[in-house]
Amino acid sequence: MSTRTSGSLRMYLVTRVLLFVPQVLVILTIVFVLMRVAPGDPVTVALGGQRSPEQLAELRAAAGYDRPVIVQYGEYLSGILRFDLGTTIVDSRPVTQIFAVNGGATLTLTLAAFLVALLIGLPLGLLAGRYRDTGLDASLRVFGILTYAAPVFFLGLLLQLAFARGLGWLPSSSQASPIVLARVPSETNIFLLDALLAGDTEAFWNGLEHLILPAVTLGLLLSGVFLRIVRINLIQTLRSDYVEAARARGIRERRVVVQHAFRNAMVPFVTILGLQVALLLGGAILTEQTFNWNGIGSQLVRYLDSRDYVAVQGIITLIALVVVTASLLIDIINAIIDPRVRY
Repeated sequence: MSTRTSGSLRMYLVTRVLLFVPQVLVILTIVFVLMRVAPGDPVTVALGGQRSPEQLAELRAAAGYDRPVIVQYGEYLSGILRFDLGTTIVDSRPVTQIFAVNGGATLTLTLAAFLVALLIGLPLGLLAGRYRDTGLDASLRVFGILTYAAPVFFLGLLLQLAFARGLGWLPSSSQASPIVLARVPSETNIFLLDALLAGDTEAFWNGLEHLILPAVTLGLLLSGVFLRIVRINLIQTLRSDYVEAARARGIRERRVVVQHAFRNAMVPFVTILGLQVALLLGGAILTEQTFNWNGIGSQLVRYLDSRDYVAVQGIITLIALVVVTASLLIDIINAIIDPRVRY
């Protein structure tokens, strides 16, 4: 790599990292403002009618809600720097504990759904791009639109009715059967990993069976996005000069598509992966509710029902930080593998 090339790449990476700070600050400010726009203070909203006015006043003072908003904002940012996202009002639970206990379930679901999306979206996008403007291409495009447009909870209910209630092939909810959940010790809060650590293969396969329907439900949502992006990029790549040159050398069309066009079509695809993290986490919230999956999304809905704005603010804050950080990492990876960034 030349000095000019490495310098250009280094400058891009430094600029992208520096932009990360104001981006995070803007997101945190938006979350703070939205939580303060809600009428009343969080303590009164969550515990009003359950505590006396004197007790509510004491709790407000202890939480700092009687201080000026600018002071609360400074304490909010200071807490994030210390990785202190506050304590829930309804059950006095540190918000970070929610992620420690329930984050494993959400992580398992999102990784499995991402794998399903790759296994479905990439090959179907390859087929749609290879046989563009044919009946197969039209059918796959309709499939991509339907999977993306269909509400996740509705798709989940359909799969439950078909494969759990109708055919009886798969369980309809939870991470595992109640008996299995009770006997597997929670070491990492990731059930499948805990089952392996305990040497309980029966519990592991039981967990996999329970994972299939929610992972397919959420994965189908993302597969429609992958299908359309791969199709568009592949079609553009197939029209490029180096692909025509490969065809002119007599290379078989299948090899041209897979080894030349498809590889280069993946570079723009990597760019959009960071944007799909938000879609994946947003879909996970509805999926967890549909399948009674005890993850972060289900906890967020529970605290919303309880009007515990401190818990909601902390959960949303950390989810936003995860999305922004994932976007940064994807941009860095894309800059390293994309030759266009180097010139």
